[in-house]
Amino acid sequence: MTWKQKKRCLDLLAGEEGWSRKVWGECLTICLAYPNLYRTGMSNLGFQAVYALINRHPSCLCERVFFPEPGDEALPADGPLLISIESQRPPADFDMVAFSLSFENDYPQILRMLEMAGIPIEAAARGEKDPLVVAGGIAATLNPEPLADFFDLFLLGEGEAVLPGFLDLAASLPRDLPREALLARIQKEIAGAYVPRFYRVTTGEDGRITAREPVDTAFPRRIVRPWAADLDTFATEQVITTADTEFGGMYLTEVSRGCQRGCRFCAAGFVCRPARFRSAAALAPSFRRGVEKKKTIGLLGTAVSDHPALIPLCRSILDAGGSLAVGSLRLDRFSAEMAALLKETGTETVSLAPEAGSQRLRDVIRKGLTEGEIFSAVEKLMECDMVQVRLYFMVGLPTETDEDIDAIVRLVKGMEHHARRYSKGRKGFRRLTLSINQFIPKPGTPFQWQPLADTAAVRRRIRRITGALRGEKAVRVIHDIPKWNYIQALLSLGDRTVGRLLLAVHRRGGNWANAFREVNVNPDFYVYRRKETEEILPWDFIEHGTEKTLLVSEYRKALSGPPETDSAPINKEIKP
Repeated sequence: MTWKQKKRCLDLLAGEEGWSRKVWGECLTICLAYPNLYRTGMSNLGFQAVYALINRHPSCLCERVFFPEPGDEALPADGPLLISIESQRPPADFDMVAFSLSFENDYPQILRMLEMAGIPIEAAARGEKDPLVVAGGIAATLNPEPLADFFDLFLLGEGEAVLPGFLDLAASLPRDLPREALLARIQKEIAGAYVPRFYRVTTGEDGRITAREPVDTAFPRRIVRPWAADLDTFATEQVITTADTEFGGMYLTEVSRGCQRGCRFCAAGFVCRPARFRSAAALAPSFRRGVEKKKTIGLLGTAVSDHPALIPLCRSILDAGGSLAVGSLRLDRFSAEMAALLKETGTETVSLAPEAGSQRLRDVIRKGLTEGEIFSAVEKLMECDMVQVRLYFMVGLPTETDEDIDAIVRLVKGMEHHARRYSKGRKGFRRLTLSINQFIPKPGTPFQWQPLADTAAVRRRIRRITGALRGEKAVRVIHDIPKWNYIQALLSLGDRTVGRLLLAVHRRGGNWANAFREVNVNPDFYVYRRKETEEILPWDFIEHGTEKTLLVSEYRKALSGPPETDSAPINKEIKP
């Protein structure tokens, strides 16, 4: 450890409020790792929730480590390049290194962090003295298979449901229990535990999976995703406050989880089921803590707009002298009262998500929005002088045509012109920011069988939108980079073979093109191929909570073209 490393850790701790440091001794020690920069990781509410969960356990200790800041990777190699923030210890000193995984594009940093920590990258190469390398989070829960060669253990599902039992078991077992025996106990006894080495996957000559079997009949054939039935029994809120995050001025708290809308592209609408909402009574202490810290209360959740008490919740924060911020709102739930509340808080920009420009395509993805509802939201915005809006659209959606792309342009221009007409020319939108993102198929959704749209075609469609809106002074278009969407789709939809590509990318310093040439794996097989609904998908061994028959039905409805707008919630076939 260098003085520069230690000083950075101490400086970070000095700027934080709420961090924990336990005494090393008999505790089970866990190094919680986030494969991105400190600023990004500390903005992740799930990461903070897991940190608090582990440290609340009387027999466990948790400290944090993040991917090094630019320039820190070049520190002298006479010691570990990674150290924990709390006690400045190398990850290899801990009993476990647990990665919190939210985004597939962070996967290459996992391998780099393991190497920097002096821990063998591949699970098969680790010995009894190496820490157990564990992963959890939504990305791992959707599909852990591309990372199967690098992790000893995955904990799938919601942390509050899977972690307590896992920590009880792990802390109770002898420290000298052989690695294989420890993993076997966990696999047999913990719902949501998945040890890749205990499962044999067979593929045919065409690359498709033909069979998947546990190596021992004592291990479950399918892994059930645990979930928390009652959110009121625990708080999921910001534990550590620091200005050095993406939301430095906010106090983040989760008000809802899951969604009943059933948008066919959305993993949260299927994998994070059922929809659950925290009560006002359960949220009151969290709001109070945020107001005391003089922070804006950031209300997080999959379907915040659908919270049955959203307006009273917002009013309670304002009445207590606080301010609030809400993420993207459902257009059909955007009321005049909500607009007035946001104006009262000083909110300058409202985020709305039409997702598609044409009614036909909104019906295909089951968004459940009409153009009338969109223009009604415009009127409410004008009434409250909310003149800055961010609109989220996707390109590359199933069945998309150039006409659907042109419909985005017409809708945006229509919203702008409707604002002027409704206000009788007195005002319009000062800024309409279009955030254009490529649709990426996700496991566990009705579109999991759909291929990624060709990235060259997506680039052309983005240029078509930006060109058509260039003359609109109030409109600004931002978009992601299509080539990285290809990588994300590969890591989202891949099987264990994709791990070979990840390892090659690591050895080639992050050069994906060289890795594709080096490894005899066709990435297009995972990205651009339309899957058959009968084939075995890499993640099919996970009980995500929604019957496959429902997913197939929704997929076929989408491709056949729904005859009318359908916004009714999908509530059936949810397993407890």
